[in-house]
Amino acid sequence: MRGNREGGEVVSEIGEPGASGPDEVAARDQVPPVAPPQAALGANTGPLGKRRSIGKCILLAIVTIGIYTAVWAYKTHDEIKRHSGIGVGGVVGLVIYLVINAVTLFVVPSEIGQMYEQDGREKPVRGVTGLWNLLPLIGTFIWFFKVQGALNRYWESKGVPA
Repeated sequence: MRGNREGGEVVSEIGEPGASGPDEVAARDQVPPVAPPQAALGANTGPLGKRRSIGKCILLAIVTIGIYTAVWAYKTHDEIKRHSGIGVGGVVGLVIYLVINAVTLFVVPSEIGQMYEQDGREKPVRGVTGLWNLLPLIGTFIWFFKVQGALNRYWESKGVPA
């Protein structure tokens, strides 16, 4: 550093005010660290959803002549949105279910897959899982086993009791 003062500030050898040496200049010029990927941040930090018995859900859907499926769609969309911030949420999910039912078959597994991915895990279901419904009757059951099963495993991995 030079011993003179310019305008009341100490001037370094390289002419920068306030710098006392190369170490301070190097520390100031460092690039801030890059943020870790979304999965590493634990973005899925909202309230946990509820595990649902696959058999009980199917029974309720049959006994209520399909009304429970609308309740299931609302609750599933809502829990995913509140936990992870992913998806359309309960009300919009219910409207989609009531207006264009077939879209729900693709949206729900897609949202579940994204939730797994955001958590840094491999997707067990994807939007294309909805194609199981092309198989008459049995496809719907296969779809539900895959989708609700993946959701149950996710909630269990977060500590929701079985």
